[in-house]
Amino acid sequence: MHVRLKQQIIVIFSLLFLGLLVFAPFYWIFSASVKSPQEIISRTPTLFPQTFTLQHYDKLLSSSDYPTYLRNSVIVALWTMSITVVLSTLAAYGLYRIKFPGRQAIFRIILATYAFPGVLLLIPLYSFMSAIGLIDKLAALVIVNVTFAAPFAVWMLQAFFRTIPSDLEEAARLDGATLLQTLLKIILPLSAPGIASIAIFAFIMSWTEYMFASILVNSEASRTLPVGLAGIIGQYQIDWGLLLAGATLTTLPVILLFSFVGRHFVEGLTTGAVKS
Repeated sequence: MHVRLKQQIIVIFSLLFLGLLVFAPFYWIFSASVKSPQEIISRTPTLFPQTFTLQHYDKLLSSSDYPTYLRNSVIVALWTMSITVVLSTLAAYGLYRIKFPGRQAIFRIILATYAFPGVLLLIPLYSFMSAIGLIDKLAALVIVNVTFAAPFAVWMLQAFFRTIPSDLEEAARLDGATLLQTLLKIILPLSAPGIASIAIFAFIMSWTEYMFASILVNSEASRTLPVGLAGIIGQYQIDWGLLLAGATLTTLPVILLFSFVGRHFVEGLTTGAVKS
């Protein structure tokens, strides 16, 4: 019993230490965003704000293009998430439930897409988007994000589709249900954790994507948050308060998303790891 108590104490302290490592950067960014400019650049750092101010947030929302960046990121992330969920669900169901020649080859090709770094596709994708007139358009970012998110989403959903008994689908067919009706009324409700997982994955990947957003978008009116915040960093001077306030507000949607569907995300990863 004594040994077990010591093990529990070690586990608890390990979790507290890990939580501190994860929480500390977020706290430091938020606390610094409500400090005065003099306190932020002070040689003696303060753990708690000595001077509380919202001037950085006011400046961010009223005197910068942050609302435009935020709107663009929300549009791109929501469209990426929606299209990824629809395409990957249909593709995964077709790959793992419908038997047709070449199914395994397609599955291997999907996995092989992650063997190539995304930077190798930068020039071909830029040429393609330029040819179809999508440079400096949010649609270009949606297409790129879906291209990179969908293969992983298809691979992840196969774990859920394999755990669903085929007898349920056979019973639905006997009742006259089509493949689409079976997918919508039987498969999707039973695969809710997996759907939530790929939705969160697609949203966060799109929300934080920087490389393609910085190349495919040129104008200030079409920039997303990562590119817009990077523009705040000047060559000779950095407005740290403005940058920290922007970083705080940028992480807020992700935190809210996880607070609502984070449980399904963890459950989805667990199910995919154990039952695949």
